[in-house]
Amino acid sequence: MFTGIIQAIGMLQQYSESQLVITATDAPFLGDMAIGDSIAVDGVCLTVEAFDATGFRVSVSPETLQRTTLAAKAAAGAMVNLEPALRVGDKVGGHFVTGHVDGVGTVLAIAPTGSSWEFTFSAPEFVAAYIIPKGSIAINGISLTVAHCNEKGDEFSIAVIPHTYAETTLQFLRLGDEVNLEADLLGKYTHKFLRLPFASPPPEIDLAFLQAHGYA
Repeated sequence: MFTGIIQAIGMLQQYSESQLVITATDAPFLGDMAIGDSIAVDGVCLTVEAFDATGFRVSVSPETLQRTTLAAKAAAGAMVNLEPALRVGDKVGGHFVTGHVDGVGTVLAIAPTGSSWEFTFSAPEFVAAYIIPKGSIAINGISLTVAHCNEKGDEFSIAVIPHTYAETTLQFLRLGDEVNLEADLLGKYTHKFLRLPFASPPPEIDLAFLQAHGYA
C-alpha cells in the first residue's frame, strides 16, 4: 500500500528480458532498503530483488509490461517516480494507492496557470467510470485531485502546484506521452457493491436504526 507521495525520482532501464534496474542515488529510502521490499515505480508496485547504494533491481511479468508504460520507459531510459510502501504509523499525505495500475492514459494538454500548471489527460473507459470532480487519482504513482472532468470521465484535468511539479516526473511530461492511471480504491469498491445483488434485503435506514447504531 502506498499514498502517492513521491519520495524520489530515478532512472529506469532494462536489465534483462524480465528485469528492470532503477538508478536512484538520492533516494532517501535506499539506506533502509531490504530484499523483498515493495516499491512503487511510476505507480507500479514492484519487489526489490537486489540493491546497492546506487539503486535497485526488480522483476516484471509480461502482464505488467503490457498494462503499464514501464517497457517503453525502460527502453528509453526515462525518469520515474519512486515511493516505498507505507508503514504503520506513517503519515497518509495523499490517498490510499495500491500500486496496481488500472490503465494507461495520454497527456492531452499542458497549460501554465500563474505559478502552477494544469494538465489534461485522456482515460480509457474502464478507468473513466471512477473519475469524478474533486476525486483522487494516481497518475504515474502521484496522488492528485481531479479539478474537473467531462461527463464520462474519459477526459479530465488536474492542477499541479510548483512543489509537486518540481519533485515528480510531471516536469518531464509532453503532449502525447502515456501515463499510468490508478483510480481511487474506495470508488472501485463502492461501484462493485452497488452492482452486486444483496444476499438479503438491506436494512431500512430510519430514526430507530440510527439510534440503535449510535448515529442519533
